[in-house]
Amino acid sequence: MGLINSIKENGHEVIAIAPKDEYTHLLIEAGCRFEEVTMDSRGANVFKDLGLIFELFGIYRKVKPDVILHYTIKPNIYGTLAASLLRIPTVNNVCGLGTAFLNKGLVSKIAMGMYKLAFRFPKLIYFQNNDDKTFFEEHALIKNNATQVLPGSGINLKHFTPAPGTQPNKKFTFLLISRLIHDKGIIEYIDAIKQLKQKGVEARFQLLGNKDTEHKRGISEELINHWIDTNIVEYLGSTDDVRPYIHQADCVVLPSYREGTPKSLLEAASSAKPIVATNVAGCTNIVAHNVNGLLCNVKDANDLANKLETMANLPKQRLQEMGKESRKIVEERFDEQIVINSYMNTISSLQNS
Repeated sequence: MGLINSIKENGHEVIAIAPKDEYTHLLIEAGCRFEEVTMDSRGANVFKDLGLIFELFGIYRKVKPDVILHYTIKPNIYGTLAASLLRIPTVNNVCGLGTAFLNKGLVSKIAMGMYKLAFRFPKLIYFQNNDDKTFFEEHALIKNNATQVLPGSGINLKHFTPAPGTQPNKKFTFLLISRLIHDKGIIEYIDAIKQLKQKGVEARFQLLGNKDTEHKRGISEELINHWIDTNIVEYLGSTDDVRPYIHQADCVVLPSYREGTPKSLLEAASSAKPIVATNVAGCTNIVAHNVNGLLCNVKDANDLANKLETMANLPKQRLQEMGKESRKIVEERFDEQIVINSYMNTISSLQNS
Protein backbone atom coordinates (compact mmCIF):
# COMPACT_ATOMS: atom_id res chain seq x y z
CA MET A 1 0.00 0.00 0.00
CA GLY A 2 2.95 2.31 0.62
CA LEU A 3 4.02 1.91 -3.02
CA ILE A 4 0.45 2.38 -4.32
CA ASN A 5 0.03 5.58 -2.31
CA SER A 6 3.37 6.95 -3.54
CA ILE A 7 2.48 6.24 -7.17
CA LYS A 8 -0.86 8.01 -6.73
CA GLU A 9 0.76 10.96 -4.92
CA ASN A 10 3.01 11.42 -7.97
CA GLY A 11 -0.07 11.96 -10.14
CA HIS A 12 -0.40 8.50 -11.67
CA GLU A 13 -3.50 6.31 -11.88
CA VAL A 14 -3.18 2.82 -10.39
CA ILE A 15 -5.09 -0.12 -11.84
CA ALA A 16 -4.97 -3.24 -9.66
CA ILE A 17 -5.35 -6.50 -11.61
CA ALA A 18 -5.92 -9.53 -9.38
CA PRO A 19 -8.36 -12.26 -8.42
CA LYS A 20 -11.23 -10.85 -6.37
CA ASP A 21 -11.07 -11.66 -2.65
CA GLU A 22 -11.84 -10.24 0.79
CA TYR A 23 -9.12 -7.59 0.41
CA THR A 24 -10.24 -6.18 -2.94
CA HIS A 25 -12.30 -3.45 -1.30
CA LEU A 26 -9.15 -2.06 0.36
CA LEU A 27 -7.59 -1.43 -3.04
CA ILE A 28 -10.75 0.28 -4.30
CA GLU A 29 -11.01 2.38 -1.13
CA ALA A 30 -7.38 3.42 -1.63
CA GLY A 31 -8.38 4.89 -5.01
CA CYS A 32 -7.34 2.08 -7.34
CA ARG A 33 -9.32 0.97 -10.34
CA PHE A 34 -9.83 -2.77 -10.03
CA GLU A 35 -9.86 -5.34 -12.81
CA GLU A 36 -10.64 -8.92 -11.86
CA VAL A 37 -8.60 -11.74 -13.34
CA THR A 38 -9.26 -15.48 -13.04
CA MET A 39 -6.09 -17.07 -11.72
CA ASP A 40 -5.41 -20.22 -9.72
CA SER A 41 -2.38 -19.21 -7.65
CA ARG A 42 -2.09 -22.73 -6.22
CA GLY A 43 -2.03 -24.91 -9.35
CA ALA A 44 0.91 -25.71 -11.59
CA ASN A 45 -0.88 -26.81 -14.78
CA VAL A 46 0.96 -24.98 -17.56
CA PHE A 47 -1.62 -25.78 -20.24
CA LYS A 48 -4.45 -24.50 -18.05
CA ASP A 49 -2.45 -21.40 -17.13
CA LEU A 50 -1.73 -20.52 -20.75
CA GLY A 51 -5.29 -19.15 -20.81
CA LEU A 52 -3.99 -16.42 -18.51
CA ILE A 53 -2.02 -14.92 -21.41
CA PHE A 54 -5.22 -14.36 -23.37
CA GLU A 55 -7.15 -13.09 -20.35
CA LEU A 56 -4.42 -10.64 -19.36
CA PHE A 57 -3.95 -9.62 -22.99
CA GLY A 58 -7.63 -8.64 -23.08
CA ILE A 59 -7.39 -6.67 -19.82
CA TYR A 60 -4.15 -4.91 -20.81
CA ARG A 61 -5.58 -3.99 -24.21
CA LYS A 62 -8.70 -2.57 -22.54
CA VAL A 63 -7.04 -0.49 -19.78
CA LYS A 64 -3.99 0.57 -21.87
CA PRO A 65 -1.46 0.95 -19.01
CA ASP A 66 1.78 2.86 -19.59
CA VAL A 67 3.75 0.38 -17.50
CA ILE A 68 2.86 -2.89 -15.76
CA LEU A 69 4.37 -3.97 -12.43
CA HIS A 70 4.25 -7.76 -12.08
CA TYR A 71 4.67 -9.81 -8.91
CA THR A 72 4.85 -13.60 -8.35
CA ILE A 73 5.54 -16.37 -10.84
CA LYS A 74 2.36 -16.49 -12.93
CA PRO A 75 1.96 -12.74 -13.59
CA ASN A 76 5.74 -12.54 -14.16
CA ILE A 77 5.53 -15.17 -16.90
CA TYR A 78 2.07 -14.99 -18.47
CA GLY A 79 1.53 -11.26 -17.83
CA THR A 80 4.88 -10.42 -19.41
CA LEU A 81 4.10 -12.48 -22.50
CA ALA A 82 0.70 -10.77 -22.82
CA ALA A 83 2.26 -7.32 -22.36
CA SER A 84 4.98 -8.05 -24.92
CA LEU A 85 2.33 -8.67 -27.60
CA LEU A 86 0.99 -5.16 -26.90
CA ARG A 87 4.47 -3.62 -26.55
CA ILE A 88 3.72 -2.41 -23.02
CA PRO A 89 6.84 -2.11 -20.81
CA THR A 90 6.92 -4.33 -17.73
CA VAL A 91 8.81 -4.32 -14.45
CA ASN A 92 8.88 -7.74 -12.80
CA ASN A 93 9.50 -8.70 -9.19
CA VAL A 94 10.74 -12.23 -8.43
CA CYS A 95 9.34 -12.69 -4.92
CA GLY A 96 11.07 -16.04 -4.43
CA LEU A 97 11.43 -19.19 -6.50
CA GLY A 98 8.38 -20.94 -5.10
CA THR A 99 7.30 -24.56 -5.00
CA ALA A 100 8.07 -25.18 -8.68
CA PHE A 101 11.81 -24.91 -8.01
CA LEU A 102 12.01 -26.76 -4.69
CA ASN A 103 11.61 -30.18 -6.29
CA LYS A 104 13.61 -30.75 -9.45
CA GLY A 105 11.46 -32.44 -12.08
CA LEU A 106 9.25 -31.79 -15.07
CA VAL A 107 7.39 -28.88 -13.45
CA SER A 108 10.71 -27.22 -12.57
CA LYS A 109 12.03 -27.66 -16.12
CA ILE A 110 8.84 -26.23 -17.63
CA ALA A 111 8.89 -23.28 -15.20
CA MET A 112 12.50 -22.49 -16.13
CA GLY A 113 11.67 -22.72 -19.81
CA MET A 114 8.72 -20.36 -19.38
CA TYR A 115 10.85 -17.89 -17.40
CA LYS A 116 13.52 -18.01 -20.10
CA LEU A 117 10.91 -17.22 -22.76
CA ALA A 118 9.12 -14.46 -20.85
CA PHE A 119 12.13 -12.78 -19.28
CA ARG A 120 13.49 -11.57 -22.60
CA PHE A 121 11.00 -8.71 -22.43
CA PRO A 122 10.95 -6.88 -19.03
CA LYS A 123 12.58 -3.44 -18.84
CA LEU A 124 13.76 -4.28 -15.31
CA ILE A 125 13.72 -7.40 -13.13
CA TYR A 126 13.79 -7.00 -9.36
CA PHE A 127 15.01 -9.85 -7.17
CA GLN A 128 14.47 -10.04 -3.41
CA ASN A 129 17.81 -11.67 -2.65
CA ASN A 130 21.15 -12.24 -4.37
CA ASP A 131 20.76 -16.04 -4.33
CA ASP A 132 17.72 -15.90 -6.62
CA LYS A 133 19.46 -13.45 -8.96
CA THR A 134 22.49 -15.77 -9.14
CA PHE A 135 20.19 -18.76 -9.80
CA PHE A 136 18.58 -16.97 -12.76
CA GLU A 137 21.99 -15.97 -14.15
CA GLU A 138 23.53 -19.42 -13.76
CA HIS A 139 20.56 -21.08 -15.50
CA ALA A 140 20.57 -18.44 -18.27
CA LEU A 141 17.00 -17.41 -17.46
CA ILE A 142 18.04 -13.79 -17.92
CA LYS A 143 20.52 -12.45 -20.44
CA ASN A 144 20.85 -8.74 -21.04
CA ASN A 145 18.06 -7.57 -18.78
CA ALA A 146 18.55 -4.77 -16.28
CA THR A 147 18.35 -6.34 -12.82
CA GLN A 148 18.36 -5.04 -9.29
CA VAL A 149 18.16 -6.63 -5.83
CA LEU A 150 15.58 -5.06 -3.51
CA PRO A 151 15.13 -5.65 0.23
CA GLY A 152 11.98 -7.68 -0.33
CA SER A 153 8.86 -5.54 -0.18
CA GLY A 154 10.52 -3.52 2.56
CA ILE A 155 8.90 -2.80 5.90
CA ASN A 156 7.06 0.19 7.30
CA LEU A 157 9.28 0.97 10.30
CA LYS A 158 6.64 3.23 11.85
CA HIS A 159 3.94 0.54 11.65
CA PHE A 160 6.04 -2.32 13.01
CA THR A 161 7.76 -1.04 16.13
CA PRO A 162 9.10 -2.67 19.31
CA ALA A 163 6.48 -3.00 22.02
CA PRO A 164 7.24 -0.61 24.88
CA GLY A 165 8.35 -2.16 28.17
CA THR A 166 7.69 -5.79 27.26
CA GLN A 167 8.72 -8.47 29.75
CA PRO A 168 9.61 -12.08 28.91
CA ASN A 169 6.73 -14.53 29.27
CA LYS A 170 6.66 -16.90 32.24
CA LYS A 171 6.74 -19.65 29.64
CA PHE A 172 9.05 -18.86 26.73
CA THR A 173 6.77 -18.35 23.70
CA PHE A 174 7.65 -19.23 20.10
CA LEU A 175 5.51 -17.94 17.21
CA LEU A 176 5.49 -19.16 13.61
CA ILE A 177 3.58 -16.92 11.16
CA SER A 178 2.83 -18.57 7.84
CA ARG A 179 0.31 -20.10 5.52
CA LEU A 180 -0.06 -23.73 6.53
CA ILE A 181 1.81 -25.37 3.66
CA HIS A 182 4.66 -27.88 3.75
CA ASP A 183 7.23 -25.58 2.14
CA LYS A 184 7.16 -23.24 5.15
CA GLY A 185 8.57 -26.00 7.37
CA ILE A 186 5.38 -26.48 9.39
CA ILE A 187 5.90 -30.25 9.72
CA GLU A 188 9.49 -29.74 10.94
CA TYR A 189 8.20 -27.21 13.49
CA ILE A 190 5.65 -29.72 14.80
CA ASP A 191 8.25 -32.51 14.94
CA ALA A 192 10.66 -30.21 16.81
CA ILE A 193 7.90 -29.30 19.29
CA LYS A 194 7.23 -33.00 19.95
CA GLN A 195 10.94 -33.58 20.67
CA LEU A 196 11.14 -30.63 23.05
CA LYS A 197 7.99 -31.63 24.92
CA GLN A 198 9.34 -35.16 25.32
CA LYS A 199 12.50 -33.62 26.85
CA GLY A 200 10.36 -31.62 29.27
CA VAL A 201 11.17 -28.20 27.78
CA GLU A 202 8.69 -25.73 29.24
CA ALA A 203 7.66 -23.43 26.41
CA ARG A 204 4.64 -22.36 24.41
CA PHE A 205 4.54 -23.03 20.68
CA GLN A 206 2.17 -20.97 18.57
CA LEU A 207 1.11 -21.06 14.92
CA LEU A 208 -0.58 -18.13 13.19
CA GLY A 209 -1.75 -18.21 9.59
CA ASN A 210 -4.35 -19.29 7.07
CA LYS A 211 -5.09 -22.92 6.40
CA ASP A 212 -4.56 -23.62 2.69
CA THR A 213 -5.85 -27.15 2.24
CA GLU A 214 -6.50 -26.64 -1.49
CA HIS A 215 -2.83 -25.85 -2.17
CA LYS A 216 -0.90 -28.70 -3.76
CA ARG A 217 1.50 -28.57 -0.80
CA GLY A 218 -1.16 -27.61 1.74
CA ILE A 219 -1.54 -29.37 5.09
CA SER A 220 -4.80 -31.25 5.57
CA GLU A 221 -7.51 -29.99 7.89
CA GLU A 222 -7.52 -33.41 9.60
CA LEU A 223 -3.83 -33.17 10.51
CA ILE A 224 -4.12 -29.56 11.72
CA ASN A 225 -7.10 -30.50 13.91
CA HIS A 226 -5.09 -33.41 15.34
CA TRP A 227 -2.31 -31.02 16.39
CA ILE A 228 -4.87 -28.76 18.05
CA ASP A 229 -6.79 -31.57 19.79
CA THR A 230 -3.61 -33.15 21.20
CA ASN A 231 -2.26 -29.76 22.40
CA ILE A 232 0.90 -30.04 20.32
CA VAL A 233 0.60 -26.46 19.14
CA GLU A 234 -1.53 -23.40 19.89
CA TYR A 235 -3.23 -22.60 16.60
CA LEU A 236 -4.16 -18.90 16.62
CA GLY A 237 -6.10 -18.85 13.35
CA SER A 238 -5.53 -15.94 10.97
CA THR A 239 -5.47 -12.19 11.41
CA ASP A 240 -5.20 -8.91 9.49
CA ASP A 241 -2.85 -7.50 12.13
CA VAL A 242 0.04 -9.67 13.32
CA ARG A 243 1.56 -7.01 15.59
CA PRO A 244 -0.12 -8.01 18.89
CA TYR A 245 0.92 -11.62 18.38
CA ILE A 246 4.52 -10.69 17.59
CA HIS A 247 4.67 -8.40 20.63
CA GLN A 248 3.46 -11.21 22.89
CA ALA A 249 6.05 -13.71 21.60
CA ASP A 250 9.63 -14.10 22.81
CA CYS A 251 10.92 -15.43 19.48
CA VAL A 252 9.59 -15.70 15.92
CA VAL A 253 10.29 -18.89 13.93
CA LEU A 254 10.33 -19.67 10.19
CA PRO A 255 11.76 -23.07 9.13
CA SER A 256 10.98 -22.41 5.44
CA TYR A 257 12.58 -24.35 2.60
CA ARG A 258 13.32 -21.18 0.60
CA GLU A 259 12.10 -17.57 0.48
CA GLY A 260 12.37 -14.31 -1.42
CA THR A 261 12.61 -12.01 1.56
CA PRO A 262 10.02 -13.28 4.07
CA LYS A 263 7.60 -10.62 5.22
CA SER A 264 6.96 -12.35 8.56
CA LEU A 265 10.65 -12.11 9.47
CA LEU A 266 10.83 -8.46 8.42
CA GLU A 267 7.84 -7.78 10.68
CA ALA A 268 9.44 -9.70 13.54
CA ALA A 269 12.81 -7.98 13.11
CA SER A 270 11.20 -4.54 12.88
CA SER A 271 9.42 -5.38 16.15
CA ALA A 272 12.83 -6.14 17.72
CA LYS A 273 12.37 -9.89 18.14
CA PRO A 274 15.05 -12.60 18.03
CA ILE A 275 14.45 -15.13 15.24
CA VAL A 276 15.02 -18.82 14.52
CA ALA A 277 15.01 -19.56 10.77
CA THR A 278 16.49 -21.95 8.25
CA ASN A 279 19.86 -21.32 6.66
CA VAL A 280 18.36 -20.78 3.20
CA ALA A 281 18.07 -18.02 0.61
CA GLY A 282 15.79 -15.25 1.81
CA CYS A 283 15.93 -16.08 5.51
CA THR A 284 19.67 -15.36 5.60
CA ASN A 285 18.87 -11.93 4.19
CA ILE A 286 17.39 -11.02 7.55
CA VAL A 287 18.92 -13.39 10.11
CA ALA A 288 22.62 -13.34 10.95
CA HIS A 289 23.53 -16.40 13.02
CA ASN A 290 24.27 -15.56 16.66
CA VAL A 291 23.67 -11.87 15.93
CA ASN A 292 19.91 -11.38 15.80
CA GLY A 293 18.89 -15.02 15.80
CA LEU A 294 19.85 -18.62 15.11
CA LEU A 295 19.94 -20.47 11.79
CA CYS A 296 19.13 -24.17 11.51
CA ASN A 297 19.50 -26.74 8.74
CA VAL A 298 16.66 -26.95 6.23
CA LYS A 299 14.20 -29.87 6.58
CA ASP A 300 15.93 -30.89 9.81
CA ALA A 301 13.55 -31.10 12.78
CA ASN A 302 16.36 -32.26 15.09
CA ASP A 303 18.50 -29.20 14.40
CA LEU A 304 15.44 -26.94 14.62
CA ALA A 305 14.63 -28.43 18.04
CA ASN A 306 18.22 -27.78 19.19
CA LYS A 307 18.08 -24.15 18.06
CA LEU A 308 14.69 -23.58 19.70
CA GLU A 309 15.96 -25.05 22.96
CA THR A 310 19.11 -22.92 22.79
CA MET A 311 17.00 -19.80 22.20
CA ALA A 312 14.65 -20.62 25.09
CA ASN A 313 17.63 -20.96 27.45
CA LEU A 314 19.33 -17.67 26.55
CA PRO A 315 19.52 -15.03 29.29
CA LYS A 316 17.05 -12.16 29.09
CA GLN A 317 19.83 -9.67 28.31
CA ARG A 318 21.07 -11.76 25.35
CA LEU A 319 17.53 -11.98 23.94
CA GLN A 320 17.18 -8.20 24.21
CA GLU A 321 20.52 -7.72 22.43
CA MET A 322 19.37 -9.98 19.59
CA GLY A 323 16.10 -8.05 19.36
CA LYS A 324 17.96 -4.75 19.12
CA GLU A 325 20.16 -6.19 16.36
CA SER A 326 17.03 -7.29 14.48
CA ARG A 327 15.64 -3.76 14.57
CA LYS A 328 19.02 -2.34 13.54
CA ILE A 329 19.19 -4.65 10.50
CA VAL A 330 15.79 -3.58 9.17
CA GLU A 331 16.44 0.10 9.85
CA GLU A 332 19.67 -0.05 7.85
CA ARG A 333 18.62 -2.30 4.98
CA PHE A 334 14.88 -2.94 4.76
CA ASP A 335 13.03 0.36 5.11
CA GLU A 336 10.16 0.19 2.57
CA GLN A 337 11.10 3.68 1.39
CA ILE A 338 14.12 2.10 -0.34
CA VAL A 339 11.74 -0.06 -2.38
CA ILE A 340 9.33 2.79 -3.09
CA ASN A 341 12.12 5.12 -4.24
CA SER A 342 13.49 2.49 -6.60
CA TYR A 343 10.10 1.85 -8.17
CA MET A 344 9.38 5.57 -8.50
CA ASN A 345 12.75 6.16 -10.21
CA THR A 346 12.06 3.26 -12.59
CA ILE A 347 8.57 4.53 -13.43
CA SER A 348 9.97 8.01 -14.02
CA SER A 349 12.70 6.73 -16.34
CA LEU A 350 10.18 4.71 -18.36
CA GLN A 351 7.89 7.73 -18.55
CA ASN A 352 10.71 9.85 -19.97
CA SER A 353 12.11 7.22 -22.36
